[in-house]
Amino acid sequence: TTSGRTQTFRCGCGGLLAAVHPATTRPGAVTAATFHTRLSTLTGPGRSGVWRYAELVYPQALSVAVSAPEGNTNLYESVPVRQWTGAAGLMLKHEGENPTGSFKDRGMTVGITHAVAVGARVVACASTGNTSASMAAYAARAGLRAVVFIPYGSVALGKLSQSIAYGARTVQVKGDFDAAMRIVTQVTSSEGIYILNSVNPFRLEGQKTIILETLHQLGWDAPDWIVVPGGNLGNTSAFGKALREALEIGLIRKMPRIAVIQAEGSNPFYRAYRTGFARFERVTASTLATAIRIGDPVNYAKARRSVEWTDGIVDQVTDAEILDAKAVVDGAGIGCEPASAASVAGVRKLVAAGIIHADDRVVAILTGHILKDPDNTVSYHLGSGSAQPGPRANTPVIVEPDISQILKVI
Repeated sequence: TTSGRTQTFRCGCGGLLAAVHPATTRPGAVTAATFHTRLSTLTGPGRSGVWRYAELVYPQALSVAVSAPEGNTNLYESVPVRQWTGAAGLMLKHEGENPTGSFKDRGMTVGITHAVAVGARVVACASTGNTSASMAAYAARAGLRAVVFIPYGSVALGKLSQSIAYGARTVQVKGDFDAAMRIVTQVTSSEGIYILNSVNPFRLEGQKTIILETLHQLGWDAPDWIVVPGGNLGNTSAFGKALREALEIGLIRKMPRIAVIQAEGSNPFYRAYRTGFARFERVTASTLATAIRIGDPVNYAKARRSVEWTDGIVDQVTDAEILDAKAVVDGAGIGCEPASAASVAGVRKLVAAGIIHADDRVVAILTGHILKDPDNTVSYHLGSGSAQPGPRANTPVIVEPDISQILKVI
């Protein structure tokens, strides 16, 4: 329940609320044809890859949505990436092609639309960078004031520059993301500011459309696996909800398995999974993949349910494995930010372990654009400080302006 001054996104038990729409509870209320007819829409929110699925997202708001538009991201089939991972049926869903360069735009269009509907004047979020960039842009489009809380010194400049450029009041907290999250929760509770982190169920409704659009692109023939990086676990939560609803209303006939891939230094969900979800403990997060550098994910309970619903698994990869996977994706002409590459590194690891079979149909989610974190890209290929370039580095060469020398190096 929300208004311009108050908001409640948790139930009395402390758990997070979820949005439920009439169409998600009645088989046959919407069909694939409902969404397919909007593919020819050239103007208005209906051309968005989020609002195309309005009946399953926020049906009341289709005509008034604050939209960029977002979504309509590509599903890539890359031979080099398939060969490197060993997954012959691998496809890459590139959410870095959204307007501000990450999947966050899918959730933010719905969250900002709801903020406007309830009369909010100020919106806020804690962020590792992508959420703040997206919220700042959509708030500017809606004429709302935006306040973002980010961990000081831990946000890639490509992301920090966006929130500043889009006009948000940017507050750098001397602490990690989890500290920033605690601050924004306190601020929004006491000051009536509308929160747009993934505790907000409307954010997750928008993020469901990553799955809905992927299924649509596949002709509603569900893949065997969906592999996603795990940070605050909003996508994991949204994906499980989307798949369960799609199955229950008859859009798909089988349930794909979800594989959540965390960075080894930021792996509380993986650790909990290893105990059979008997125990959860926050960790002090440490990984160069800043978008998933989160030690106390707020969507833990919902994400756990998604894994259980889909007979899913959780695994971890090292930073070195993430950077090598990123180099492969980048070198294939697709490109992604480091956190995105966790899903591709995870596919390679799970194929090697025999969990994902070589002929399985697999969709790996790339969550952010390559230019979100150019420093890590440059460091991998050129080296940084005492660190040598990575094993797949494409190091530039320096030559005199002499044609004979230039011909030797090319």
